[in-house]
Amino acid sequence: MNHLLSIKDLSQSQLIELLQLAKEIKSNPKQYRNALDGKSVVMLFEKPSLRTRVSFDIGINKLGGHCLYLDQQNGALGKREPVSDFASNISCWADAIVARTFAHSTIEQLAEHGTVPVINALSDMYHPCQGLADFLTLSEHFEDLSKVKLAYVGDGNNVTHSLMYGAAILGASLTVICPQGHFPDGQVVVEAQALAAKHGGELLLSSDINDLKQQDAIYTDTWISMGDNAELADIKAKFGPYQVTSELMQQTGANYFMHCLPAYRGVEATAEVVDGEGSLILHQAENRMHAQNAVLVTLLAD
Repeated sequence: MNHLLSIKDLSQSQLIELLQLAKEIKSNPKQYRNALDGKSVVMLFEKPSLRTRVSFDIGINKLGGHCLYLDQQNGALGKREPVSDFASNISCWADAIVARTFAHSTIEQLAEHGTVPVINALSDMYHPCQGLADFLTLSEHFEDLSKVKLAYVGDGNNVTHSLMYGAAILGASLTVICPQGHFPDGQVVVEAQALAAKHGGELLLSSDINDLKQQDAIYTDTWISMGDNAELADIKAKFGPYQVTSELMQQTGANYFMHCLPAYRGVEATAEVVDGEGSLILHQAENRMHAQNAVLVTLLAD
């Protein structure tokens, strides 16, 4: 494991080991207080962030490392100088690069031209750190992740892609319900289905909300991703039938609700569900730090 660009790059054993390490770091933080002693991590962010920036910054500090945050006030990476120059220059000083970008190709260029580990903190195609946090959260409620039945309802996006790869590699069952025209990337679907077949998992896709059968948890995301210019009225008209409600939770028997945040109550899910007893949203948010710390320790610790 040289980088974390996408969950699809992980073997089943690597993914399970990362989740186990995250649990260990979470339960015994003092043992890892100096894990990144003398290490510096540069964070390159093209997009605004709350959870990603704070969880990485504080997490690196808790591991004894140093974090430097660079936003892109003058535009996307590669406009002022080539991405390759960013990567090669930062590699002269830092021990790792954490990047949150618009295009996944930028992440790939950083990994190609740099000489230090690169961690994808979000791109248009993948959100592996979120996916790791999500499966870490589920592992705290289910002893065997291969037995979990997870449903994703809403817009097929980078989070969906990471959940698909993660569930497939772990041998879990994932049902993805999206409106027509908003399904996940076709190539990702093919790859995830192949991984599911290899590991004994199941991936089902449909545009019919009634195809949701018995589930352990239902996951949704904002209907309007950052940077989208769609009108909310148009989005609500198309996505309205896919809102996660208490009735949907009851119909599927789902005990847990998941969301990567930010959540818009009364839009993709009702306030009753978002703030309900079975909501895991703050557990997911907290686990971003622990999952990311497991990645950092794996990539950087001596």
